[in-house]
Amino acid sequence: MARSLHAKIGPSILNADLAQLHDESQKLLDNGADYLHLDVMDGHFVPNLSFGHPIVKCLRSKIKNAFFETHMMVSNPKQWIEPMADAGVDQYTFHVEPVEDVPLVCRKVREAGMKVGVALKPGTPVDVVADYADLADMILVMTVEPGFGGQKFMEPMLKKVEWLRQTYPGLDIEVDGGVGPATIEACAKAGANMIVSGTAVINSADQAKVIATLRDTVNCYLGHDRST
Repeated sequence: MARSLHAKIGPSILNADLAQLHDESQKLLDNGADYLHLDVMDGHFVPNLSFGHPIVKCLRSKIKNAFFETHMMVSNPKQWIEPMADAGVDQYTFHVEPVEDVPLVCRKVREAGMKVGVALKPGTPVDVVADYADLADMILVMTVEPGFGGQKFMEPMLKKVEWLRQTYPGLDIEVDGGVGPATIEACAKAGANMIVSGTAVINSADQAKVIATLRDTVNCYLGHDRST
């Protein structure tokens, strides 16, 4: 099953010049990004604020066809499902930690016409997803504490990725936080196929080269036996 998966590179625009959000986002797509990872923070679930559905809707009006994933670092993910669907989001990725009824939120996201992503903070055990992995299109393993870009990569989190890949071989598995050319091989070897990279791509003088490196590394490992 894993052989049907493909590498997907989704730069985070958190560290981009948000005053030039459309231009920065289009540049990433022109340089080979498969999707855009849009970090939505409420200042409560994480100690930072970013932007909400009005900005996403404006961006969608400029970029019609790209795949938008919103990473909802918010205390009440259910509240923002309909606004984000209306804004043109393709995948709604929310954190399990503040949610009492994860399956309900998964169903609401799908009913709104979006794909379902489920995210885990570093301190959250990976096996919590066993009850609702069949409701999700993707599991996101955070490799930093959510809330700020530019943090140091937490390699022990890749044990979660390994467990997910072994347990759900056909599932999209995303990593986010400190991922770049120096850490991509470890992520790919563990089994991640969706790669969020912020600073390493945004700050590069050659974004296309970095994106290609990330994609080629992941595709090299997809379908290989990770037990050797």
